[in-house]
Amino acid sequence: MPHRQFRVEIPDIEYWQRQVKCQWGCPVRTDARGYVIAIAEGRYLDAYRMARAPNPFASICGRVCGAPCEVDCRRGSIDEPVTIRALKRFVTEKYGVESGDPGATIAFSTARRDPANPRAGTRVAIIGAGVAGLTAAHDLALLGYRVTVFERDAVAGGMLMTGVPVYRLPRDLVRMEIDAILSLGVELRLNVAVGTDTTIPRMRQEGFEAILIASGLQKGRALTIEGGDAAGVIHGIDFLKAVNTGKPANIGERVVVIGGGNVAFDVARSAVRRPGRSEAQDFYEATDSSRMALRTGAKEVHLVCLESREEMPADELEIKEGTEEGVTLHTSRGPLRIITENGKVAGLATRRVKSVFDASGRFNPAFEEEPGEIIPADTVMLSIGQSADVGFLKDVPELKMSRGLVEIDPVTKRTSIPYIFASGDVAEGARLFINAVASGQRAAVSIDEYLRGSTLHEERTGTFTLPPAHGMVEGYLQFDRVNPPVIEPPERVSGTKIIELNFEEPVAREQGERCLKCHINTIFNGEECILCNGCVDVCPTYCLALVPLTQIAADPRMEKVLFRRYGLDVARLGAEEGPAAVRATGSAMLKDEELCIRCGYCAKRCPTGAVTMEHFGYQQQFELH
Repeated sequence: MPHRQFRVEIPDIEYWQRQVKCQWGCPVRTDARGYVIAIAEGRYLDAYRMARAPNPFASICGRVCGAPCEVDCRRGSIDEPVTIRALKRFVTEKYGVESGDPGATIAFSTARRDPANPRAGTRVAIIGAGVAGLTAAHDLALLGYRVTVFERDAVAGGMLMTGVPVYRLPRDLVRMEIDAILSLGVELRLNVAVGTDTTIPRMRQEGFEAILIASGLQKGRALTIEGGDAAGVIHGIDFLKAVNTGKPANIGERVVVIGGGNVAFDVARSAVRRPGRSEAQDFYEATDSSRMALRTGAKEVHLVCLESREEMPADELEIKEGTEEGVTLHTSRGPLRIITENGKVAGLATRRVKSVFDASGRFNPAFEEEPGEIIPADTVMLSIGQSADVGFLKDVPELKMSRGLVEIDPVTKRTSIPYIFASGDVAEGARLFINAVASGQRAAVSIDEYLRGSTLHEERTGTFTLPPAHGMVEGYLQFDRVNPPVIEPPERVSGTKIIELNFEEPVAREQGERCLKCHINTIFNGEECILCNGCVDVCPTYCLALVPLTQIAADPRMEKVLFRRYGLDVARLGAEEGPAAVRATGSAMLKDEELCIRCGYCAKRCPTGAVTMEHFGYQQQFELH
């Protein structure tokens, strides 16, 4: 009977990077496990240093990041992920821009500097003062370029200011993050609409040698159904912008929001909130003397989405908090038509969804044949996606577009015009804020390459270190995930007060202790191994297996490794002398990384010291060649 064959991956630097799943999952490679562990150990300044290093919006990400690090967190395969985002907030409040001098945080940035840059002082224009544009401005300014950011709105920040609800993100925090970037000498021109107040050709005439388009997605997607043009049908993104910028946001007493994502819940939860002076009002009166129109929160807010409760794309916490605040869910329902009376919204007719995706996994909703459910309403808000407003690009007709977005090389962010680059949502579609940071960073690299006429190469260096001792906190597998505390629902809906509170120190430290320390790796020294199988026997998760070479599936790379180890062609040996000769040649220790909890029992059990628990670290940056 043939033995089971194992297909083995030979570790290289990317393999070890991928084991630190939170860091690998972060688009800017934030050392999340590093700051989580530092918090657990009470090293808070070290934690902030690691959180801020690759990210000029670290304090904001501690509040509103979509946290792909948590999605990938290895702890999630055991019970629930580590509360990485909230732990970031815990240290940014101690040492971030909100703690005092915003400009001082620049010292913690690991973005490239080059005091000898021969093109320092060259002018670069950035269209859009959102996350992607300001991130690029940050990196380019540190390289010595003269950066000017053009923003059509009265304030910088993009969706941080106009899209994210005030109850989630303090506006003064956004301002402080932006002030830190402006402290580098970045020029910000507000209330300048490219396409009317200025144009890209005019920018070139003014001496801007490179231009980055980072204008985001400013429009909501339309829904082409009967009644879609009635009075009372508005885009959710327009409603959020009105609420967040102090403009009239008139809605009725009965509101229906169409959509099932996080933005749809932002819209619904903002509609629930009742009048009262808000931080947004204070902020905008202080900055541009606009007045927020006080409004009455809707008495009923319904949210209609195609997905079932289990399929909804919104975060579980958004759904939970939204329903606590009074949002009524209508899941597995699709909009059929908007009912009108005298040209105004009177309700939404829906129909039941049989399935959202077809057999091949494509988005292709199928509906039941039924009369449907009618939800009375006087306002219907659409939150089914966003689109780019690219009319300002009419002056550069040679710029290629694709599906309503600026067409770019997905890696370099270069467009069809050599001196124009594009990053963020306007080129890549709606993504997370941290994706916009990464996109802006990569655009800055390409702009630097273009202006220098040189090529930058990504360098990755990995190192292993053997610590004096390895140990996990007693009971770490029994610690439950704790989400940050929030104020009670009645207080939440009474205004626009920030609803999420920070961790207390003991809670933060215990939450940090839940980390599985994925940077610690089990390293095997075959020269010292006596094949006692003790490490396999003691492993509580059965992640180790000692197998003969006959059970290793052959491939060219594995054959090279075996030749280096044994000095012979193992495949030829098997063909000429049979499996017994291969078994006698050697064995292999296999490890399933997904099951390892870094307990270190294998290293403690090994009688010869053949197994060690070693710390992996790496640096990843662009260098001139």
